[in-house]
Amino acid sequence: MIADYLLWLVAGLILIIVEVMSGSFYLLVLGLAAFAGALASFFAAGAILQVLFAGLVAVVGLVAVNRWHVTRREHAEPDRSLDLGQMVTLESWVDKSARLVRVKYRGTSWNAHLIGDTTVQVNDVLYICGNQGSDLQVSRSSNKS
Repeated sequence: MIADYLLWLVAGLILIIVEVMSGSFYLLVLGLAAFAGALASFFAAGAILQVLFAGLVAVVGLVAVNRWHVTRREHAEPDRSLDLGQMVTLESWVDKSARLVRVKYRGTSWNAHLIGDTTVQVNDVLYICGNQGSDLQVSRSSNKS
């Protein structure tokens, strides 16, 4: 019969190997939690204590990794789109009160939100100043943000 701590060690090792392929750090924490369960098992703790110890390490580690990911996202440089400042041609108004238009860009029609001047007309040249999901944000000005 295989000792409990060896099962914990194998589980932890498998989780860490899979983590190397994913790069998210969550599986690393779970692998370390399995190692903590192995440590508890090695010191003859009961099955419930092994699971509780591994669970505690997992919860603390997952909270720490989640906070790290959130902090990284908050301090990350915003993606600079290569589309910023590119010219588009106004094809039609979709909803003038909501400032929604259709523009021609890269050979196809795109939904866009007009920023600023609403006196534009069909075939006017506008410039991309951002995006909101898959919709472009366009204006008369060619200033890149």
